[in-house]
Amino acid sequence: MNDFDFLLGTWDVANRRRADFLDPASPWEEFPAVSRATRHFGGGASFDEIEFPTKGFSGLTLRLYDPAARAWSLYWSSTRTGTLFPPVVGRFTDGRGEFHGDDHYDGRAVRARFVWSGITADSARWEQAFSADGGGTWVTNWIMELTRRHPGPAERP
Repeated sequence: MNDFDFLLGTWDVANRRRADFLDPASPWEEFPAVSRATRHFGGGASFDEIEFPTKGFSGLTLRLYDPAARAWSLYWSSTRTGTLFPPVVGRFTDGRGEFHGDDHYDGRAVRARFVWSGITADSARWEQAFSADGGGTWVTNWIMELTRRHPGPAERP
């Protein structure tokens, strides 16, 4: 139930995102972000807000753990839409989290996959992939490399 405790705190995030989420030949763009995550419900909920200063928008993720299903549901929203996207659902196995769900991209129905991996005390990797053929093939279209931000001397209590 505490799978997302690693995410607590503030992170610098290096983003790589494809211009077209379904085109594997689409060029990548790179941009920074800062994420701040908190823990709730004794570890059964996680919340983070991410700011993309060069893109002019922010997003948030709400993660809720279902103890009966032993699975997490992850919900995304951004200032661009103000609505929650359909959740991706899954779990962690051997330090790797994989989550799947149905979504739409550019008017097309897609399967979405989020993967959390490479988790250490000071780093983590998140990636998103879409499939337009029901999961037969996937296009990785967004990668975030997270590095923990440690408080500087002026920020320490």
